[in-house]
Amino acid sequence: MTPFADPRWSEALSHLPDYLGNHVRVSLAALALGLAVSLPLAILARRRPLLRSTLLGFASIVQTVPGLALLALFYPLLLALAALSLSWFGVGFSAFGFLPAVLALALYSMLPVLRNTITGLDGIDPVLLEAAQGVGMTQRQSLVMVELPLALPVMMAGIRTAAVWVIGTATLSTPIGQTSLGNYIFAGLQTQNWVLVLFGCTAAAVLALAVDQLLALVERGLTLRSRLRVAVGGVGLLALLTAALAPSLTQPSSRYVVGAKTFTEQYVLSALIAQRLREAGLAATSREGLGSSVIYDALATSDIDVYVDYSGTLWANQFHHPEIKPRAELLAELTNELARSKVTLLGELGFANAYALVMPRARADALGIRSIADLARQASTLSIAGDYEFFSRPEWAGLRQAYGLAFRSQRTLQPDFMYAAVASGEVDVIAGYTSDGLIAKYDLVVLDDPKAAIPPYDAIVLLSPRRADDAALRAALAPLIGKIDIAAMRAANLRAAGGDGDSSPDAVARWLWRRIAP
Repeated sequence: MTPFADPRWSEALSHLPDYLGNHVRVSLAALALGLAVSLPLAILARRRPLLRSTLLGFASIVQTVPGLALLALFYPLLLALAALSLSWFGVGFSAFGFLPAVLALALYSMLPVLRNTITGLDGIDPVLLEAAQGVGMTQRQSLVMVELPLALPVMMAGIRTAAVWVIGTATLSTPIGQTSLGNYIFAGLQTQNWVLVLFGCTAAAVLALAVDQLLALVERGLTLRSRLRVAVGGVGLLALLTAALAPSLTQPSSRYVVGAKTFTEQYVLSALIAQRLREAGLAATSREGLGSSVIYDALATSDIDVYVDYSGTLWANQFHHPEIKPRAELLAELTNELARSKVTLLGELGFANAYALVMPRARADALGIRSIADLARQASTLSIAGDYEFFSRPEWAGLRQAYGLAFRSQRTLQPDFMYAAVASGEVDVIAGYTSDGLIAKYDLVVLDDPKAAIPPYDAIVLLSPRRADDAALRAALAPLIGKIDIAAMRAANLRAAGGDGDSSPDAVARWLWRRIAP
């Protein structure tokens, strides 16, 4: 079988119009906004040293903030502003996806545009400016007819740099709900599908190069006063934008949006829900790779319609309850908490995906460790690894307090890499997930929790406020409720991590449905 006959390539190509179109839209919108702000400010600051230093200092500080952090910070800020706007003026707006991505990326574009515009204008020979004044030009005429044309090559270099930066950084907008080429990269990393990672990186690089060359053509045309070059470059950019807008114009406006967090199981469950909706004749799309701090708020504000979360995660992290309750009591109280946000708990899928401390079976047997209590006595000589958020979650604080855990060292790793790290002896213990098929793949063992320090984590289906009474949605999802047991979910997760041709989330979701279908 040739590499391109691999079904993972077909899967990647099937998503390209959606991912590429959204990536182009958000990138060009951010670049346009950045230019609309930066160019006037640069012109205004060219003869004002204090303003120039302030603007360049601010733009430089923005560049020191990691792209993902800047994108993530805009979401809660806009969410608060949307709530205030709705409260004060009766008009709200979506703080999810496009808007925070555009604003953050526009800030990222400012530094090269500001710096190059100011540098280009400062580099003009004063004799030319005096000559312009000598022939009676006003300051505005001198700016438009002399200064800007002479500074244009330097300015365009800054604009081209900004365009490449924005297109590259836009791949990080996936966790805040903006579909982009980053969807390939995040999904590929989580599911160990390196075809998707390669496809996403290549597509982003090709897009950046294409936009850079089109801008270079416009620059060359303006410098040489060649209308043909300017027209070709402009038409190329316009064609790119038109192609990006076309898919969104043909998509139904009443689509159901299925959310998913950033790990393999969530991709599989999101694909399963979307498939069930389409099977019921409902238009559905997925927003995958959403951050844990974003996805619930997106549901509560109806920016997404349905997703799967876990009772213990919501209880401890979303609603900040430190106490751990028995499963039935926790679910009952959680239902009431969700109702306050007008979120509906449709039902439990039938399995739990709990945090658990996990070790290689052979190592645990050699050390005589069967439970977390056994582990605590030897923790000072061992190392532990967790996912990106585990060590900041209240569950970790509860475990340390309950068992007096004090490890020699702790590391943060991408979830799937944790299992390979503990299996190879890079770390001794990991904070894994009980429904993960990699536990069986690497012959690991889940340590008992005799003090019940870890809360229950039943997988539950949540509906947004606008879909609470949606009979068609409820009917489409009803066959899933209570039908996925822990064995089925572990098998699906293991299949998704297998790297086979049928290991894509869509293929695994179809396989899981065949296993649980009534």
